[in-house]
Amino acid sequence: MTDERWPEAAEVARLAQDTVPGATAADVRPVGEGGDHASWWVGTDHVARCALDRGGSERLRREVALRELIGDRIGVPVPVSVASGEWARGRAFTLDTRLGGVSAELRAVTAAGEAELARLLVLLAEVPVASAEALGVPPEAPRNMPGLLRRATAAAESVAARGEFASDLLPRLHVPGAESATAPGTLVHNDLKGEHLLVAEDGRISGVLDWTDAVTGDPAEDVAGLAISVGAVAAVRIAEAAGFDRGGCARALQLARCDTLTLLSDRLRGIDDSPLPLLRAQLRRAWEPTPLDGPAEA
Repeated sequence: MTDERWPEAAEVARLAQDTVPGATAADVRPVGEGGDHASWWVGTDHVARCALDRGGSERLRREVALRELIGDRIGVPVPVSVASGEWARGRAFTLDTRLGGVSAELRAVTAAGEAELARLLVLLAEVPVASAEALGVPPEAPRNMPGLLRRATAAAESVAARGEFASDLLPRLHVPGAESATAPGTLVHNDLKGEHLLVAEDGRISGVLDWTDAVTGDPAEDVAGLAISVGAVAAVRIAEAAGFDRGGCARALQLARCDTLTLLSDRLRGIDDSPLPLLRAQLRRAWEPTPLDGPAEA
């Protein structure tokens, strides 16, 4: 068993007081998101994040170091840690600046925002892999596509049986060129979903959050995340603008479609607790028809 305990508002306020003068428990409110850390709003300008175990502490410390490495390199804002340490023995915390904007789940990304996301992909690929790995960012091999397809095909049957997926869409799971695509490993955010993309009122990208899952590996994973969060059509536009070839775009779409089917199947079977409306929206976006859904070009 693990000795897991979530921090209380008074504890978070004490952590913040040296950096946020006058902070009290009344100024501290739970963000309400899950994961391996507790997140709290501190006043109007800061977010406190507290790891719940040693593994989460390692990832949180690594994220702080990674954000320092990439903050001026990737063309979009990332939170800045203004204080860090331990909130309990062996359990890390960071007090971050709060970025403006709302989740991409709540606001559409405009053409200008798509251009910023394309530049993000380009600049992530320019971050030296060795520099990221020196901070502890782990290398990760590309996922096994045949295995993913088998699991997704089985998931499609169970999801369709519950009326959550149209079986006639299943041929779109196999995107021509996806299985033969390869690309050099790069720094990958690895969870570039809507809740981690902040969008300003004008539709531009105002921040990219939560780098705890970052790896060095398959850049198609970030395009797959975009397919899930902003739609397959937009994700292909963004990837092509970033220089991805047809194979890389196809692999990303296939990853996203496999993931959305298996995640929704897991939720319907009671082995995942993600919100059903979110999973349905993600599946709908990832399965948008694109120009890649047809015979591969010669």
